[in-house]
Amino acid sequence: MNVFLVSMGCAKNGVDSERLASLLAASGHKIVESADDAQVGLINTCGFIQGAVKENVDAILDLELLKEQGVLEKIVVAGCLVNRYEMELRLELPSVDLWARAEEWDKIADFLGQRVASNCRALLPEGRAWSRYLKVGEGCDACCSYCTIPMIRGRLRSVPIPRLADEARELCAAGARELCLVGQDLTAYGQDLYGEPAVEKLLTALNETVPVGTWIRLLYLHPSRVTGKFLDFLLKMRKVLPYLDVPIQHIDETILAAMNRSADAAHIREVFASARARDPLFALRTTVMVGFPGETEEQFQRLLDFLEEFQIDRVGAFVYSPEEGTKAALLPDQVPDEVKEERRGRLMEFQASISRERNALFMGRTLSILVEEADAENGLALGRSYRDAPEVDGMVCVDNGAGLVPGTFVDVRVSDFAEHDLFGSAVLRKKTRTIKGFVL
Repeated sequence: MNVFLVSMGCAKNGVDSERLASLLAASGHKIVESADDAQVGLINTCGFIQGAVKENVDAILDLELLKEQGVLEKIVVAGCLVNRYEMELRLELPSVDLWARAEEWDKIADFLGQRVASNCRALLPEGRAWSRYLKVGEGCDACCSYCTIPMIRGRLRSVPIPRLADEARELCAAGARELCLVGQDLTAYGQDLYGEPAVEKLLTALNETVPVGTWIRLLYLHPSRVTGKFLDFLLKMRKVLPYLDVPIQHIDETILAAMNRSADAAHIREVFASARARDPLFALRTTVMVGFPGETEEQFQRLLDFLEEFQIDRVGAFVYSPEEGTKAALLPDQVPDEVKEERRGRLMEFQASISRERNALFMGRTLSILVEEADAENGLALGRSYRDAPEVDGMVCVDNGAGLVPGTFVDVRVSDFAEHDLFGSAVLRKKTRTIKGFVL
């Protein structure tokens, strides 16, 4: 059967979708790019917050309409949204032919016909072979008061190091030049398997496994276990980029306590100060939440002051969403939606000027970038440096990039900058060395 597969939500969900696509392909089905060419519409859903729930239900309704029009024969809905709201969804959407919880991929293959086992990961139609995600585990033990992940995905379940090393080797053999490690919290990796966090052991194994020239990027590190010792370890790993994604959520002590975050403000400050002290050009990303119950203007201002003090390179900001089943949803002093949205807008505008200042530091420098797109017609190319994670960070625009090949590295001398992006020209070089994204 031809299957139109829609992957919603985060990069971790994308990894699941790739595994599902591989299983279906091994079982004789074909993943197609358009619903017009499919018999089956399959959506791997996200149910993390109410905004995602609405978006995913709308996507299911789109498939339902295609089935009514005779374009699709069957609809399959899988993933996190099913884990969270299966009974309600079954009542509201009777036209769906199969409901499958996250990781029930065999159930889907059995429903569509024969099942042939597969441990591979197929590249989705919109995927890029040179940049792949490596999911190190599932679930989370942190139990932040606002978060639905433990109730949706359960407790931490890490993937053993040998299996991850094998998967990394296979992805590189298939063309990956960048591996982005993802999990709810990389610093907790291995606690369930080895009795203690084992992220350093994992990174050591990957650093030895993947080919020279491969980027290893770390995403989603809980600040509580990021220490000076850990930063020193990262800087010794030649293939691990000097890039940290450390979601702090907030910096006010009262808010952090209400969030049930295990890292206090003093430790969070120490994490970012230590990274800056070790390397002023360390790329630092964080995620913050505005409008948490009880957040005052003074507490919000404290968050802005933190961003300014530590000059964070990249910031993602979300408004608090009261989620059914979480402790935070029952807290008093819920902040009005209009206040939350205003604070988010103000924070992102404030951060834009900081991002611009950080980008200005790279004027005249030469960076190694991973080419994402090249347009022969206008002569431009787009790529990402060590500072730019896929989909969430900025880009480097190359003004003489017509002949560049997506999925390859090129050296670019920076000549201009904006709030989020850099601009420059590709340079030819003789014998030089490239270390951690810089050309020496």
